[in-house]
Amino acid sequence: MTATVLVTAPKLAKAGVDLLAHAGARVIYLKDAESVEELEHLMATEPIDAVISRTVTLSANAIAACPTLKVISKHGVGVSNIDVGAATERGIPVYVTPGANAQSVAEMTLGLMFAAARRIGWMDRELHDGRWSRAQDGVELQGRTLGLVGFGQIGQRVAKVCMALGMKVVAFDPALKAGASPVDGVRTLPSLDALLPLSDVLSLHVPLNKHTRNMLGAAQFAAMPRGAILVNTARGEVVDEPALIDALQSGQLHAAGLDTMAQEPLPAGSPLAALPNVVLTPHVGGSTPAALAGMASGAARNVLGWLQGRPADPSACVNPQLLRNETTPASGVSA
Repeated sequence: MTATVLVTAPKLAKAGVDLLAHAGARVIYLKDAESVEELEHLMATEPIDAVISRTVTLSANAIAACPTLKVISKHGVGVSNIDVGAATERGIPVYVTPGANAQSVAEMTLGLMFAAARRIGWMDRELHDGRWSRAQDGVELQGRTLGLVGFGQIGQRVAKVCMALGMKVVAFDPALKAGASPVDGVRTLPSLDALLPLSDVLSLHVPLNKHTRNMLGAAQFAAMPRGAILVNTARGEVVDEPALIDALQSGQLHAAGLDTMAQEPLPAGSPLAALPNVVLTPHVGGSTPAALAGMASGAARNVLGWLQGRPADPSACVNPQLLRNETTPASGVSA
């Protein structure tokens, strides 16, 4: 029997499409990438074996509506839009594609850092509007300290480039064992509280969960050096946005570079869009063609591997407890 794979977006990069086609899978696409209603209708009416999840919420209701569902893979690494608990209760593994977009997100992080430090976005807008406005209050990064919150593949790549610029780098990541640093020259710290006072530039590389939601608020911004810079390519909800706006308006923060916001798309009239010391991009850090190809092929391999009885690396599964006593699932896709 041919397996049915639902992609919760109107398209998937060719690298993933080709893998699914080679396996003989039937692929269904979501016409509206943000429509919960369309997603839940398809889950309730189609014999879906696997979901490749993009941005729309994959709720407990959607999961419960699909009795044939066997496996889910995120197209990326952030699973805050997937009800992992509901999937786990059903015995459905949820995979991610770690590292597939690491280089692209790292490069976006660096771009936002430079743009925020030197007010590049503001000057660009001024010149396009016919004004010769020369900002001369930019922050030179050499000799400054970069603080990384989360020190996985993205943070490690950012660290190496910043050290080459002459920056000092410190990092906090509770997943690191015994405080060991995976990158020579980077000092790891035991807590966020220890990191903040050192961070002339603070860059966020953490998933959104109950521990990280609103992790940075007024107290945390006050603990940073005055005139510091915040870069967020993780998730908008990690930051208390009203507190961030206050810190930017008061000068406690020199600037911010944000690829993610608490509400996306950014609402009309958002105070963030009115601030001249904020650089905004629409959550595209991992959306280069190379990264999209890597995430698409990684997600396709995750779901096909499970359906074919060759599960992916357990380290790519966010509910790996399901894998310990799992028997080989019935194949619905050709090997």
